[in-house]
Amino acid sequence: MAAPALPDPNSQQEPLAEDAAGRMSFFEHLVDLRKRLVNSLLGLGAGMVVGLIVSPYFIDFIVKPMQKALREHHLDDKLYYTSPAGYISLIISLGLYLGIVLAMPWVLYQIWQFIAPGLYKHERSAVAGFIIPSMFLFLCGIAFGYFIVLPTMLNFLIGMSVSGPVKPLININEYFDLILIVLVGLGIIFELPILIFILSVFGVVTPKLLIKNFRYAMLIITIVAAVAAPTPDATTMLIFMAALVLLYLVGVIVSYFVVRKKRARALASGETK
Repeated sequence: MAAPALPDPNSQQEPLAEDAAGRMSFFEHLVDLRKRLVNSLLGLGAGMVVGLIVSPYFIDFIVKPMQKALREHHLDDKLYYTSPAGYISLIISLGLYLGIVLAMPWVLYQIWQFIAPGLYKHERSAVAGFIIPSMFLFLCGIAFGYFIVLPTMLNFLIGMSVSGPVKPLININEYFDLILIVLVGLGIIFELPILIFILSVFGVVTPKLLIKNFRYAMLIITIVAAVAAPTPDATTMLIFMAALVLLYLVGVIVSYFVVRKKRARALASGETK
């Protein structure tokens, strides 16, 4: 009688070991979830305290684009608040937003600590490679909005009233609401390569499909730029379009590497069978 075939010790060892390491009871999951939530809230609280401390110093940084636009049109570069608590409200709002930004790496780390034990090694690598670029692209979107979009947009808005009888009296709180929408919106728009990355991982899109349908993507990009641009001038719209086209091309490159890696993994698994 032939001896029974022994299982390959290398074929299932790593998944089984990882599965055993990540196996937790329902109650243990709840305890760990509670721990991560508490840690996240503590991190947010600490970040907001720091944000409230430093927010008065950030106001000068925030108002610089508007002051520059006012000076270029030979206007008074002061911004005003129209209610007794307007300035305090601005400091609190800015401090809270700064606190969220400061605490976000810690919160993402807590989320990672919660989900990582249940993932295989290659899944952990994929998720880790997703979180860091997401934060980087979001910050790039904010920087793009502050240094490029805001100066162009504010120059257009202020310039419209210079030749007329109406002069601008800028409310600092309304100005803050405007730039918050612009900067956060651009931060979200800059997540386009991450969206393409996720769709490529699940096989929804491929680099060939993205390149083949580039003209349709250009149509969508034009519509999005026309809707998302905070001012109707052509310059701001073209800046938005250029950024979106560049992000789309970056997404094509990301999709190419994702598809190539999936094919390499499939070939490697086929050879081992």
